[in-house]
This record gives sequence, C-alpha cells and structure tokens, in this order.
Amino acid sequence: MLADLRTLVEIESPSRDLDALAASAEAVATVIENRLGGQAVLIVNEGGTHVHWAGGGEPRVLILGHHDTVFPLGTLARRPFTVADGRASGPGVFDMLGGLVQAVHGLAALDDRSGVEILVTADEEVGSFSSRALIEERARACGAVLVFEGAADGGGLKTARKGCGAFQVSIAGRASHAGLEPEAGVNALVEAAYQVLDIAALSRPELGTSVTPTVASAGTLENVVPAEATVVVDVRVESAEERERVEAAFAGLAPHVDGARITVEGSVGRPPMPASAAAELFLLAQQLQPGIEAKAVGGGSDGNFTAAVGVPTLDGLGAVGGGAHADHEYVVIDAMAERARLAAGLVQAIRNAPRA
Repeated sequence: MLADLRTLVEIESPSRDLDALAASAEAVATVIENRLGGQAVLIVNEGGTHVHWAGGGEPRVLILGHHDTVFPLGTLARRPFTVADGRASGPGVFDMLGGLVQAVHGLAALDDRSGVEILVTADEEVGSFSSRALIEERARACGAVLVFEGAADGGGLKTARKGCGAFQVSIAGRASHAGLEPEAGVNALVEAAYQVLDIAALSRPELGTSVTPTVASAGTLENVVPAEATVVVDVRVESAEERERVEAAFAGLAPHVDGARITVEGSVGRPPMPASAAAELFLLAQQLQPGIEAKAVGGGSDGNFTAAVGVPTLDGLGAVGGGAHADHEYVVIDAMAERARLAAGLVQAIRNAPRA
C-alpha cells in the first residue's frame, strides 16, 4: 500500500491542470489494473481525466473517490512523500490518495470482485461540475456508495455532511478623484462593507448554517474612489430549507449606497447529506468494526450528490490521519490495513444483502 501511495503522491494532480490530471489518472488506472485486473477506462472531459473500473456482473456497490488535490505543481519538491514515525506524509495523502489505495487493496483481498465499480474523478476539489452527472448515474446503477474520503477525527465514519457552496457578490460603483470630488463617485468599497455585514447576518448557527465572507477586493489607487468591488462567501447548510433561504437571501441583496449596483453569482452546489442516507450502511460497518463512530461534518464531498439522489451512501472510509489541505497532512500507517479490511467487508456485506 505504501508503494502505491508513493506512486500516486509523486505524480502531482492539482485541480484544473488538465495535463497533470491526465498523468495522474494514468497512474491511478495502472494501480487499479495491477491490483485488480481488468481494464480501467479513462473518461476525458472539460474537468480533467476521470477513471472508471468495473468488476463485471450486476453492479451493486460504487467505490467513489477523486485524484485531484488542492496543491499547486511544485509542492512535492518542497514537501516530498515521506514515511516517518508511523506516518506517511505528502501532498494529497489524506485527501484522498490514501483512501484510494486502501479501497483498491481491500478489493484485491476478495477473490470475487463482481458487482463492484470504482469511479475516481478529477474535479472534486473544485465542485465536480464535469463529473456530477457521471457520479449520479453510476450511483443509481449500483444502488450503494462507499466514499473513501479521509476519516473523521479518531477514525470515525462520516454519516452526515453539510451542503456547501460559494457566492460572489460583485459591486459596480463609479470612480472619481478621492480628493478633488469624492462626492462625484459611487464608492464600491463602502457598498461592499455594507454587504459584508448583511451577508454575515445570514448565518444561523443554531440551525447549522454558516455564511462566511472569505475574500474581498476593491480599489485601484489610494486617491481614486473605487468603482468596483467583489466579496466571495462560503456557505454551509444542514437542510434543504436553509439552502433555499440562503439562496433567496443572496438573490435579494439590495444596495445601500445611491448609484451602486449589485450582481450575485453562485449557489449551494452540493446539497446536504442527511444521516438517514448512511444509516443502513453504517450498521453494516458497526458489525464489521464494533465501536466505530458516526460523525457529522461540515465539509462536502461527492457523497452529497449520491445521497441527494436517494442512494445509500457512507463516507469517510478513507485514511485515518489529518491535515487535509495543509502542509502537515498525513495518514496513520498502522490503520491502513484495518481500513482496507473494512472496505472488503462492506463490499461483501452489501453484495450478500438483498437489493432493495
């Protein structure tokens, strides 16, 4: 497993870099074919190169993951793949190359791999816009989804996720000389300040809703009234009702400064994943590994999409570790074999159960 993990980590795969993603997909396909046999199919579209493998027979379970990472080319030179003190580290080890390796090796332990499909996408970190339809199609065909994103704290499984999305609020004002005639301008920065306060007030922590302005920009020079400004906002919701409320509120944002104009783009693109979607599959996991915990988390994954179309989905089956998207990202080596066995056991249990 460590050898395969090294192979995948050492081929950098930042989202939106189509050449890098193509090389990474080739490596993922090779690992799958070497361990499981058969042929992995490369699916190329505007989001990158996705990898699909099928074990034959009636599809019963979809192994879902992604091979794109958030780290730019060159990160590996600064932070190479390293094994030390019981941990493996390097860009993408936890989110989520370690989980992919565990899933493949878990399946390799099974003599019969029929009914299993693997889908590894190339654009999860940037919204899965090019892969969402394929993800939903294969989830419906299989009837159960196991997502190999990194485990929750302490190795728990992710049984509920918030819906998440991003909005960009663009403000158009009018430039003027800040000293000679500031009153002739329409200050987009002042309007942005009003909008940040209005937007932040949309949060409802008691309902699990966070609306967080994260990036802002405005202005050109210190003596020019800003004619343009933008505010980028991260949104997380636990319910469809809150998703609708927040989206309606963004659509209804109104200017405070006379003459300012507002344009809003974005949505809550990943619907919430309710705990009910994972209930049956989590019971199977508990039987295989008594004491394993269920965790609800704020981050989204492609499991949000499969749960939203009514397919039972269990997430967080990947590596035990931490530091996703950070320089200290790592996986716990001693947990890798146990998680691979859990993957194999879940596949067996799903195939043995009568299909709903």
